[in-house]
Amino acid sequence: MNNFTYFFKRKYRQIKNVIRWIPVIWNNFDFDYRYALEAFKFQLNNIATHMESDKAVTMTAAQRAQKIRTITKLMDKVYDEDYALEYFDEIERLYGPREMNWEDDDTREGYSTYQEFIYEREYTQEQLKAISKHESRLHKESQAKQEKAHKLLWKLMEHNIRGFWD
Repeated sequence: MNNFTYFFKRKYRQIKNVIRWIPVIWNNFDFDYRYALEAFKFQLNNIATHMESDKAVTMTAAQRAQKIRTITKLMDKVYDEDYALEYFDEIERLYGPREMNWEDDDTREGYSTYQEFIYEREYTQEQLKAISKHESRLHKESQAKQEKAHKLLWKLMEHNIRGFWD
C-alpha cells in the first residue's frame, strides 16, 4: 500500500514541478547563454526555497540557502551589468543629465548611429574633451569592477555549489 501511495504522491510532485518550470522553458531560447543562466538561477532559488522550508532536514540548510540567495543576487548584478554601467550615473551626477544624439544610418535601413552626447548644461569643446577623458577613465574602472564581480561570482559558485543540497 505504501508503494501505491508513493507512486501518486511522486506523480503529483512531478506534474507540479513541470507546471512550475513552464514559464522558464516558454521564455527560453537557444541562442544566448543568458537563458541558461536564468534556468540555473531559477533552480538555485528553488533549492534555497526548499532549504528555508520546514521540509529541510539538514541542520545547516538555512545558512546554505542564504549563500544561494547571495549568489543569485550577485548573478543579477553581474549579468544585468550593474557594475559596468555605474559610471553613467557618476557622469550624470558630476556633469548633469545628457541624451544621446542619434542620426539615421543611410547605409542600413532602420538603423541609427550614435553621434554625440548632448548635455543639459552648456560646456565648451575643451570641457567636453575633459569630460570625455574622465568618462573614459570611469568606464575602465567600471569594466574592471564588473570583471572582478564576475570572477567573484564564479569563485563563490565553485566554492559552495557542492553544498547546495538538503
